[in-house]
Amino acid sequence: MAKTSTTFFCKSCGASSAKWVGKCPACGEWNTYVEEVIHKDKPDYKSTWKSEKVKRSLQPLLLNEIEKGNEERFPIDDTELSRVLGGGLVPGSVILVGGEPGIGKSTLMLQLALRFKGRKVLYISGEESERQIKMRAERIAFQNEDCYLFTETSTQKIGKALQQLEPDLVIIDSIQTLQSDLIDSTPGSISQVKETAGDLIRYAKESGTPVFLIGHITKDGTLAGPKLLEHMVDTVLQFEGDRHHVYRILRSTKNRFGSTNEIGIYEMQAGGLREVSNPSEVLISQRDEALSGISISASLEGMRPLLIETQALVSQAVYGTPQRNSNGYDSKRLNMLLAVLEKKCGLRMGMQDVFVNIAGGLRVEDPGIDLGIIASIVSSYESMPVDNEICFVGELGLSGEIRAVTRIEQRISEAEKLGFKTIYLSKFNKLPQTSSGINIVQISKIEELLNLLFG
Repeated sequence: MAKTSTTFFCKSCGASSAKWVGKCPACGEWNTYVEEVIHKDKPDYKSTWKSEKVKRSLQPLLLNEIEKGNEERFPIDDTELSRVLGGGLVPGSVILVGGEPGIGKSTLMLQLALRFKGRKVLYISGEESERQIKMRAERIAFQNEDCYLFTETSTQKIGKALQQLEPDLVIIDSIQTLQSDLIDSTPGSISQVKETAGDLIRYAKESGTPVFLIGHITKDGTLAGPKLLEHMVDTVLQFEGDRHHVYRILRSTKNRFGSTNEIGIYEMQAGGLREVSNPSEVLISQRDEALSGISISASLEGMRPLLIETQALVSQAVYGTPQRNSNGYDSKRLNMLLAVLEKKCGLRMGMQDVFVNIAGGLRVEDPGIDLGIIASIVSSYESMPVDNEICFVGELGLSGEIRAVTRIEQRISEAEKLGFKTIYLSKFNKLPQTSSGINIVQISKIEELLNLLFG
């Protein structure tokens, strides 16, 4: 008879304990330990995960003796995804893709599988049937004769399929649906996620095959399963966006082979996800007349400059406590900007409701849009519109000074390319050596900005 036992796992970090504890000694979280049944009678199935594609040394090697090699990345027929990954797929890498339900994770991965021409792709689904995936593939309208589909949740059967097919790319949809015979707990539990992900990671490293793992997220927006899963994989991608908006943001939160500051922008259409090559043009709305409370800021995401529309609404507080609400912008930083406006400029923001929104459903963390946020707030406060041909870039300090920002040349070039006539920036920024066709106005204090714009 098989011997079984129970173990307690932390839902936050994946740490295990023989008995229940109130506070996790590893991560310090309270009441996160859950009991799971572990099957100790291990069948001999590991041979199904072995691959002969890459020969590995079984002996330790000196670092100086290891030969340098130019690791070639697999090219991807998706400019946005390739940029976020750092220029293509690294052989043997494991990429975890997370996002809200219905945001488009499966569509993005299926598009990748159908556009990965000339190489064998195995798409493994534990959530949908073959016919459902076939219907989506026909809607996407991409074709790939080397794309294989396998609807299975057992890792033992998946291991045999991988050994027989030897694909060049593996996509798992999703990691929470897989189940190993080694563990008696239900799919999606902490022990199952750790075991199944560990098998796939070992296969990727031994065979040199890139593996994509689609992961669910919890109600607070974090990836479901133990935090250990994010440490095990090479890259963690977050697919963000509002289902009521057409634009989706692919953001890298961890990348061992590239920058974590890059983003990819897609537009959800009836035929799938379309790459947005010039997001500045779609993020700026076209208006027939100048409206108060709207300004354009030159932001930067990784190496990509973005011109985004910042909107603000300031109105007299009806209730006792004024409201502070922001969409796509840090609410604590908004409170800091309002405090500087009241202290340095004499504007009575303490009696006003203030609402700030970043158009297009984006979330921006670049402090260089502080100047644009302030221009929008004061424009709404004074009911005076800002000229449509003016762009702003600059960080605001607590004493009211306008601080310099990075990569000012790229921001100026993007604003000039989109037809803006004037850009306001910090006096302490070093201007580019080449002459530009845009009027550059340098300021050092927030008071100078308000005097120039609103008198």
